Amino acid sequence: MYVCICKAVTDGQIKEAVATGSASVKDLKSRLGVMGCCGKCAAHVSKVVGECSACQQKAEKECLT
Repeated sequence: MYVCICKAVTDGQIKEAVATGSASVKDLKSRLGVMGCCGKCAAHVSKVVGECSACQQKAEKECLT
């Protein structure tokens, strides 16, 4: 699904960027250009980053046990 219409960025692209090291919204803005035009995607970008971070933390905990 498109998250940022201005830059044609999908949630899949955001998830991939987070999985490969973009740990913050600022990183995503620099890497993908999200929130660089109108800013309407900011809330959804933040939500996707939060979901990805939570999944990564859960996976790390499961690997340690």
